[in-house]
Amino acid sequence: MVLKLQREIKQKTVTYGIAAILLAILFATICFNFGVQLYIPPVSIPLNTFSSYEELEDFLKTNMEQAENIGQQYWSPFRGGDMKNLLSLDAETAPAHSTTNIQVAGVDEGDIVKTDREYLYVVSSNDVYILKAYPPEQAQVLSKITLNETYDMKIYVNGDKLAVLGGNFAPIRISYTYTGEAFVNVYDISNKTHPRLTRTLSLNGTLSGSRMIGNYVYATVNQLAVHPNTNKTHLEVALPKISTADAVKEIQATEIRYINVPDAFYYFTTVIAVNIINDAQEPTYETFLTGSTACMYVSQSNMYLTIPNTSVWILSAGVSGTRDETLIYRVKLDGEEIVCEAEGAVSGYVLNQFSMDEYNGFFRIATTKWTNDGSKNNLYSLNMSLNIVGELEGLAPGERIYSARFMGDRCYLVTFKQIDPFFVIDLSSPTEPKVLGELKIPGFSGYLHPYDENHIIGIGKQDSNVKLSLFNVTDVTAPTETVTPFIVQGDWSDSTVLTDHKAFLFDKSKQLLVLPVSSNWYYAKHYWQGAYVFNITLSDGFVLKGDVTHQESEVNGWDSNYLVKRVLYIENTLYTVSNKKIKMNDLETLQEINEVKLP
Repeated sequence: MVLKLQREIKQKTVTYGIAAILLAILFATICFNFGVQLYIPPVSIPLNTFSSYEELEDFLKTNMEQAENIGQQYWSPFRGGDMKNLLSLDAETAPAHSTTNIQVAGVDEGDIVKTDREYLYVVSSNDVYILKAYPPEQAQVLSKITLNETYDMKIYVNGDKLAVLGGNFAPIRISYTYTGEAFVNVYDISNKTHPRLTRTLSLNGTLSGSRMIGNYVYATVNQLAVHPNTNKTHLEVALPKISTADAVKEIQATEIRYINVPDAFYYFTTVIAVNIINDAQEPTYETFLTGSTACMYVSQSNMYLTIPNTSVWILSAGVSGTRDETLIYRVKLDGEEIVCEAEGAVSGYVLNQFSMDEYNGFFRIATTKWTNDGSKNNLYSLNMSLNIVGELEGLAPGERIYSARFMGDRCYLVTFKQIDPFFVIDLSSPTEPKVLGELKIPGFSGYLHPYDENHIIGIGKQDSNVKLSLFNVTDVTAPTETVTPFIVQGDWSDSTVLTDHKAFLFDKSKQLLVLPVSSNWYYAKHYWQGAYVFNITLSDGFVLKGDVTHQESEVNGWDSNYLVKRVLYIENTLYTVSNKKIKMNDLETLQEINEVKLP
């Protein structure tokens, strides 16, 4: 269909102005046929399915050859990224222990550290440690699970079950090429000193994201659809495989869903649901033929997968048009049920999971689009059919989005080039989003976190150093910085919170904020890494109580094994975690209580 449309609009000669008109027509026509629409309400149609393996093979060969012939662009600013609701702070009551910093209440995210108040579960390199953590004076390692040749492991804890997800370095051989392998292992941890493997399954490809809702872990895996060394006369398609201890299931071509969009590199994206409590229940799955999934957002009932679409096609000799947009799939999640119910598209690309949100039956998404005139930023509201119902385009020309946070009827957006515009956007009417106010200040905020409904914490950079801000949005038309920002001193400083929100610890009831920090004084050859511990209040702002470090030297650089990766608390004890050590300090005085080395 796409090739036919392209042939119909080709001309021998055409001016750039006419080409632009044809490009607009092409966008509208193709979107109508795809069932998605950028600016005109689309006709919602189901995804296509292949009738046979031969049809799948022919589809890939035709479209990949076409993409190669017209100089397909495959790069986008966020390709392979991530590559994360209102006050989801677990703050209904003051908890006895902190939990993983998640985006949506009730939707857990895989992490390298988990706690159930009495025990700690810690990923360190290829190992998962189970520790007796509370009371801190009795802390000790109880057991270690070793998984050789693995990477990017994440864990979930649900009662007496521990789920470990990750990838294997050791490749699987398929025909004459190699592909990676993603795995999900489930352990019975009712006996903490002897965890027992009860389920294992693997999928061809790379784990791109996961969540846990109730008893189900939902994982998304990307796999190249065609072997890299395939010659042009014969296409060798690598169908996805799901392997368990008992069998290998090859997903058939007739089970694979797709949208007819040309691309140079196709991927199979498989969403799989695993009941980690009931090992006897077979996993369920849904597979799509797409580009590479960039990132995902998950509500309590839906998973949204975003795929950059950077297709390029020739409109006439020497004139090309680009389709710089994000394709979106909405996958309904209900226990073991996984059903793709809608697909859509918006202009531009998303930064990360916080650029997306679902609220009151609408999906909201913020994007940045690059044009010949520079970058522009957009915000869209879509209904559950993923039709655009409201849009706000052209924000902060020449800048790009550095952070976003949706809170109910509002969106807080930070863009940056030389100053930091902090936007307050009203989404109370999904069809008419509008800017209520903005604040321009030095630096930028790379992570936004709600303090309460009228105040937002910002973690970012000013010049070369970490900056902590507290924004007051009580007057939405005139947001302010309610207190003096805190700047981490040094010739250069950084925090992993800027790239990983799970490193952030905040508890309003305890007036507590903790984050890993690294700082460097070049000429003094002074290096420091550890955790900064703050009291945070609306009246006094950020008051540094002290710090905790695992490093033994401040003059020879950092030892990566002792970089503080996570911080948490149990009762009145602060725990800091690195690959080789766990320290316990009094939450009020920061006096050291105990430390446990990870062998």
